[in-house]
Amino acid sequence: MLKRAKNMRTNPKIWLSSPHMGGKEQEYVNEAFETNWIAPLGPNVNGFETDIAGFLGEGIHVSALSSGTAAIHLALIILGVQAG
Repeated sequence: MLKRAKNMRTNPKIWLSSPHMGGKEQEYVNEAFETNWIAPLGPNVNGFETDIAGFLGEGIHVSALSSGTAAIHLALIILGVQAG
């Protein structure tokens, strides 16, 4: 553990997972292009939101966003965070 902590100080990079397309993912990407559901939404996004809302339970609202930054921005707005 100490060795890892020392390495973190000398190499502060946060390594992310490499993108991987396997299984059904490529089919879904191809379908999105073929049906012209590239932006802003499409049946897969709607289905994802519905599935997550169903999993979380009644009264929960779900919105898929394009990035983590968009999610943080929306969360700050919902929480009422303002300048200052």
